[in-house]
Amino acid sequence: MTKIANIPFNDGHNIPQIGIGVWQISDADVPAVVSTATALGCRLIDGAFIYGNEASMGEGIRQSNVPRDELFITSKVWNSEQGYDKTRRAIEGSLKRIGLDYLDMALIHWPCPSKDQYVETWKAMIAAQNDGLVKSIGVSNFEVAHLDRIIDETGAYPVLNQIEVNPRLQQAEMRAANKERGIVTQSWTPLGGGASFDAPAIQSVCARTKKTPVQVILRWHLQLGVSVIPRSTEPQHLKDNLDVFNFELSAEEMTAIESLDEGVRCGPDPMIFEDE
Repeated sequence: MTKIANIPFNDGHNIPQIGIGVWQISDADVPAVVSTATALGCRLIDGAFIYGNEASMGEGIRQSNVPRDELFITSKVWNSEQGYDKTRRAIEGSLKRIGLDYLDMALIHWPCPSKDQYVETWKAMIAAQNDGLVKSIGVSNFEVAHLDRIIDETGAYPVLNQIEVNPRLQQAEMRAANKERGIVTQSWTPLGGGASFDAPAIQSVCARTKKTPVQVILRWHLQLGVSVIPRSTEPQHLKDNLDVFNFELSAEEMTAIESLDEGVRCGPDPMIFEDE
């Protein structure tokens, strides 16, 4: 079973550096994915209300037979649930669907700046943490202005900002801004849809290490110091995703991968995304 390092949070808790995400995994498949991943040593399970599979994620957690205090379970408050009262109900709803007494972390899924509710949403997250519903609170897809506003208006720093990071969208400035504020960066869509798999910078590492492009890119994330949540439904791929602790990328290889950055997003722009 793979032993995974933890990254410390600014609130005294920790998060595993690598886990799994359940976005776009069907209800039928999620229990097996979660239970298989935990059997392999994975302890971080990243979900969200909008994924529509919180109940089946909970079933997978129960099937895993891993003690609750060894798991790290994340869910997120969706855009339509922003606002103080709605946020509280959203967190309580996620707990009920998953079948848990508390979340290890809750995130604001998107800032939705034109709605201008993310500060009130953040205040509700703070209250939920104070009431023991959530151990740690953070955000997802927040830009610097959004981070600084919630910090300035509440004094509470997010522990984590989950943003899109992959070789074609490396977000060095945003990662640096998170770090300056003591906020952990977590990468979603970490493989970038496979768009860089055939790049010479990736293939040369594959040839040297006999690792796959997926493993090379996940290792790159780890060496950036971020937390990463790849997704897979195949048991062998879940195993391979965790087999990234027995090799390293050289400084030259990290620099070569840095050159792949094109600023190209797979997902939407956080400054304008408002879908409900």
